[in-house]
Amino acid sequence: MVLRTCVRRAKLGAMTRTATPHLDEAELIWQQCLFAFEDPTVDAGFSGLTRTQLDDTSWVDIVPGWLRGADLVFAELVARLPWEQREVTMYQRRLPEPRLTAWWTTTDGLEPLPVLGEARAALTRHYSLPFDSIGCNLYRDGRDSVAWHADRERYEHEDPVVAIISTGTPRVLHIRPKAGGASRTWRLGQGDLLVMGGACQHDYEHCVPKSATVEGPRLSIVFRHHLAAGWVSDTVVS
Repeated sequence: MVLRTCVRRAKLGAMTRTATPHLDEAELIWQQCLFAFEDPTVDAGFSGLTRTQLDDTSWVDIVPGWLRGADLVFAELVARLPWEQREVTMYQRRLPEPRLTAWWTTTDGLEPLPVLGEARAALTRHYSLPFDSIGCNLYRDGRDSVAWHADRERYEHEDPVVAIISTGTPRVLHIRPKAGGASRTWRLGQGDLLVMGGACQHDYEHCVPKSATVEGPRLSIVFRHHLAAGWVSDTVVS
C-alpha cells in the first residue's frame, strides 16, 4: 500500500521523537508519493451516519470514510503544518505532550488545505454551528497518546459539539462516563468521522491510549465552534 510505504519512509526520515520536531524532509518524501492518492473530498450528505446515544443527553455520530482521499490529506498536512510539541499539565506537573500539534482558526486566513474548508462548511451546515477552529494532532507511533479527558469547550458552551476526522493508521478511541461505568470503543482511521455532542463533554471523557502493536502514525483533525476569538492554547484535544 502506498500510504504504508510513505509512512515508513517518513518515520525514518522526518518523524523523529526529538524535543523540537523537524519535518522538513517529510515534504520531499510525500511529493514522491502524491501521484498515487485519490483527490480529497467529504461526504456532504453524511450518508452512512449512525448515532449512538450514550444516555438521554449525550450522543456520538459516526460516518465511516467521511473524508475521501484521506491518505493525501494525511500526507499534505504532515508535510505542511508547523508541528509543535507542547507542554501540558498532567498529574500536577508540566510535561511534554506525547504527540505533536498544530492549530488553525478563521483569524489565520484560508484553511491549510481546501478540503478542510469544505469539511468545515459541511459540518457547519449539518450541525447548525459555526465551526471556526481546527486542531491537528499527530500521533507518531503507538507510544504517542492522549489521556482520559473532556475537551475544555464545556467551560465556554453549554453543549459543545466536537468533530474528529481520523487519518493515517487506525487507532482506538475510548469514551466512558465520568461517574463510572463501562467504556465504549471505536477504531478510527482513513477518513472516519466521529462527532461528540449533547452533554458528552460534561458527562463523559475520552482517550487515545498507547499501543504496543501500532507502528504507523495517526493524524486527527478536530473541528470546534465559537473558538476563533479566544483559543485556549493549553486545551487538550483528541
